[in-house]
Amino acid sequence: MDGDFVIGGVFSIHTYMHTVKHNYTIMPEPLKCTGRIESRELRFSRAMVFAIDEINNSTELLPSIKLGYSIHDSCASVPRTMQVAFQLSNGLDPVFYTGNNCSQSGMVMAIIGESGSTPSISMARIIGSFNIPQVSYFATCACLSDKQQYPSFFRTIPSDQFQADALAKLVKHFGWTWIGAVRSDSDYGNNGMASFLDAAQKEGICVEYSESFHRAHPHSRIQRVADIIRRSTAVVIVAFVASGDMRILLEELSHKPPPPRQWIGSESWVTNKDMLRFSFCTGAVGFGIQKSLIPGLREFLLDLSPSKVAASPLLTEFWEDVFNCRLGKSAVMDESVCDGTEDIQTLNSRYTDTSQLRITNMVYKAVYAIAHAIHNAVCQDTNSTAQCDKFTKIRSKQVLTQLKKVHFSQNGYDVSFDANGDPVAAYELVNWQKSESAGIQMVTVGHYDASQPVGQEFLINRDLTWMLGSTHVPVSVCSDSCPPGTRKVLQKGKPTCCYDCILCPEGEISNDTDSPDCFPCPNEFWPNTERDTCFPKPIEFLSFDEVLGIILAAFSVGGACLAIITAAVFFHHRTSPIVRANNSELSFLLLFSLSLCFLCSLTFIGAPSDWSCMLRHTAFGITFVLCISCVLGKTIVVLMAFKATLPGSNVMKWFGPLQQRMTVVSFTFIQVLICTIWLGLSPPFPMKNLTMYKERIILECALGSAIGFWVVLGYIGLLAFFCFVLAALARKLPDNFNEAKLITFSMLIFCAVWITFIPAYVSSPGKFTVAVEIFAILASSFGLILCIFAPKCFIILFKPEKNTKKRLMNKNDI
Repeated sequence: MDGDFVIGGVFSIHTYMHTVKHNYTIMPEPLKCTGRIESRELRFSRAMVFAIDEINNSTELLPSIKLGYSIHDSCASVPRTMQVAFQLSNGLDPVFYTGNNCSQSGMVMAIIGESGSTPSISMARIIGSFNIPQVSYFATCACLSDKQQYPSFFRTIPSDQFQADALAKLVKHFGWTWIGAVRSDSDYGNNGMASFLDAAQKEGICVEYSESFHRAHPHSRIQRVADIIRRSTAVVIVAFVASGDMRILLEELSHKPPPPRQWIGSESWVTNKDMLRFSFCTGAVGFGIQKSLIPGLREFLLDLSPSKVAASPLLTEFWEDVFNCRLGKSAVMDESVCDGTEDIQTLNSRYTDTSQLRITNMVYKAVYAIAHAIHNAVCQDTNSTAQCDKFTKIRSKQVLTQLKKVHFSQNGYDVSFDANGDPVAAYELVNWQKSESAGIQMVTVGHYDASQPVGQEFLINRDLTWMLGSTHVPVSVCSDSCPPGTRKVLQKGKPTCCYDCILCPEGEISNDTDSPDCFPCPNEFWPNTERDTCFPKPIEFLSFDEVLGIILAAFSVGGACLAIITAAVFFHHRTSPIVRANNSELSFLLLFSLSLCFLCSLTFIGAPSDWSCMLRHTAFGITFVLCISCVLGKTIVVLMAFKATLPGSNVMKWFGPLQQRMTVVSFTFIQVLICTIWLGLSPPFPMKNLTMYKERIILECALGSAIGFWVVLGYIGLLAFFCFVLAALARKLPDNFNEAKLITFSMLIFCAVWITFIPAYVSSPGKFTVAVEIFAILASSFGLILCIFAPKCFIILFKPEKNTKKRLMNKNDI
């Protein structure tokens, strides 16, 4: 249709181009389109005509100016698209009218098209050189946003870059990390999939395979892609495929029982109702252009009278195809003739389906965008009215300049372009669900708006149906998630989503799912059995609450009581010969020191503190020296007493009671001095031992100065050895009052206990070190009290007849 300003239109009304075999002997045939008419693309082209008619009847937009159009079929092929681009750009189309009222007949101000990205790229490279603006309604390749290569390209449909990001976020949202990928072997598929894979990698998604194909490829290529899908382990497949290519692939998959797969589709095919016949794709999810409403379009599409149909070869072909008849003279024998009773309103076709206008609205907006650009170039707006001069000479470059600035609203839809010629990206999330009629329907279940803040672009507001009609989200992972307490170890030669789960090493935890590393607990903490939480290590020490502590404490108190009872027995019989004969003063002092020895072991039980650590070692050292000093004194008394009985001996006057006391005080004072120096320089202190056991803390008393401890212990050993030697020398003295035998035996036990104590003390772990030390104290104390005092108590209590001076003085009475 001619007009004051002409807009070009390029649509893929047919999907195949007739293949011409050149023999180079005659002129090649002109390029021709073949195959069935794509009724959806026919609707797109008719929507362009409808929009131009609306504008021509408008009193606000381009008043008194008539727009014309020149629409061509590209057959979705690059050669045909390039031919059409040259036709539209050089003005060689036949002139519609030759009168003077036709200002610029045959020259297009802008071009709407193409559907596919690859043909659009070919067209943009041609017409961009002539500054002719091109507005595509369905070419989504992100590459077309490059203004250096395509300076005159615009589109009303969002770039695939936005769709790729949205698809990656969708896959991540449902926890799919192991997917397959198929794409059209075209600029649309290759660039779209490249953008998706880049976005998917940032989201931590792995791709098992990425295959490309095209409907023009040999059948073996399509079959190979189908076989890869069947053999794959990935349940989810992202398909960045043109609708024509997708139909070929799904037909191939349907030849055998199709594999259960969760399809994630790009806008090109997931909103194409022709695809709904593939029932095994139930549950498919993808992004589609938002549904819209164009008032009056359905009536316009159905307003096809026989005369209008006959006047257009394209409409004639469409009519004959859908009604399976021939119009007028085109009919031949054995073919039915259209009799005029055909009613297009009863037709169930994509051409008449206006229930979900998506891409159609993109065509509608493209026409209005160009119209507004022409309006701004030739009209002057004054007092809310526009004055337009249809004879104004404008060039396509002026329309290009104005097209960059357009910003308007039509039917409630905002239209504008950014610096790259792209609109604001907004999608509907579409889900293929079973309908009540047992078919499949597209249901909008959410939205995606790229203009929203980061993290708020994605919204799902309805329940989804998944593959095989399931209501549960399918699982598609190479490896199951590693629970807390384990870490991921990548499998050699496989993507990062394929890994093994290894239990965290001892002492380390991981408290996140799919943790790549384990982390050690702090020093005073230890993992639980699941190794996902650090708990404070149990603190271990010898306490009064445990069985071992109770037993040792009982023996300690029992020993002290035994010493007190023995002292009471001796005190009660203090005038008896056996008590008087064995140096009663040293005996009472020895019993007192043994009581302290028994009781000092109690300081080793319980939680160590600063005072208890200092007290336990010094009390132990001093009381034992006091005890050994008393024993040593008694031994010396025995020896001196025997020498005093020899003729002319006056030795006892040098070892009387005063000298005995001084001996005990002197020996004890040396130990007190050693302990004082130890406590002054480096005293024992409570310490948390974190090295002996990994899983628990040993609360113990550190020695402070190990030298101080071993000097204290060595001094006790030195006195005990000296006492043992003296007692051994006096053991065969003939008098019955001789204690040397008993002292010798008691010192033998004492030395044996403390000699074995040293290796046992060094090798005992944790609280058992303390238990060994307490055992040594109690064993040596019991050895002393039983060996020295038990025989005497037995005679005092049970053999009083032997407790006489005569019996004691009788050398032969053993």
